Amino acid sequence: MDTDLQQFSSLMLPALEQELQRAVQQAEQPRMEGLGAMIRYHMGWEGQGSGAEAGGKRIRPLLVLLCAAAAGGDWHAALPGAVAVELVHNFSLVHDDIQDQSPLRRGRPTLWTLHGVAQALNVGDTLFTLAQLAVLRLADTVSLEAALEAGRVLQETCLALTRGQYLDLSYEGRTDLSELDYWPMVSGKTAALLSACTFIGARAAQAQPATCQLYRRFGELLGLAFQAQDDLLGVWGEATATGKSTASDLVSGKKTLPALYGLSRQGAFARRWAQGAIREVETPALAAELEAEGAREYASAAAERLTGQALETLAQAQPVGEAGLALNELSRRLLKRAN
Repeated sequence: MDTDLQQFSSLMLPALEQELQRAVQQAEQPRMEGLGAMIRYHMGWEGQGSGAEAGGKRIRPLLVLLCAAAAGGDWHAALPGAVAVELVHNFSLVHDDIQDQSPLRRGRPTLWTLHGVAQALNVGDTLFTLAQLAVLRLADTVSLEAALEAGRVLQETCLALTRGQYLDLSYEGRTDLSELDYWPMVSGKTAALLSACTFIGARAAQAQPATCQLYRRFGELLGLAFQAQDDLLGVWGEATATGKSTASDLVSGKKTLPALYGLSRQGAFARRWAQGAIREVETPALAAELEAEGAREYASAAAERLTGQALETLAQAQPVGEAGLALNELSRRLLKRAN
């Protein structure tokens, strides 16, 4: 028997994909076929290995649509907002892959490795612009006021994303950081966009301002939990499931929650970290040392705690019907995911 989440996903995701395709078509002018092809490759629609897995789970737009339904609205009206957040997410992925020099994204070669940094930047910039155009369509499906408010939140979110990315990159060469430095970074890199998703969904349902703010806080807490879980997968996940090497976070010196916890223990992991760049061949032993020092358990408990707080906040927003149950189910699945 299908769960509430499966039932909603089977209705919402095909409609979302249609709207995404329509939005991307705006970039495909005469003599711009190559630009369109690069976008479609990154979105998972074309090229070797294309398909649902290459496109990602579309978690963020699904959150928009579920929140719209749970807040008592018509989720179809929220589709422009859902498209906008997914395009922003993919813009950030294209740029992140360049900055991190990541060779793989969702198990496929990243855009910059295939077409060079310059053209990948163009694709990212195009996705960003298409997102801003998409969110304005809420004026047609909901109201001008909703479109302007959602557009403002989306722009604030993009600023938060770039701030979070700045911190992430600037932290890589530092050895004086603690967990206190971690949460502002991930609040920008991850929580801000999930917070925008849940707010835009509630706003598209024309919920009361106080209710919209509860949904926004729900998304923020969920985003923090999501990042803590992502950090776990970055060290102890399966590369075949995550689509990226589990060595990359340690090799690049990223200040993930497990790494910062390990540094605070001042044990064998911290001593090796202080010696300089970590080679990929060392990462299995270092991951085992981190786990022995309690980092895996600590990060897992943080993700669990934040998910609980997120669900408490969602309950205060009083979501209605099966969509509310689906939101709960999605939140719990994000904590238990393997990729």
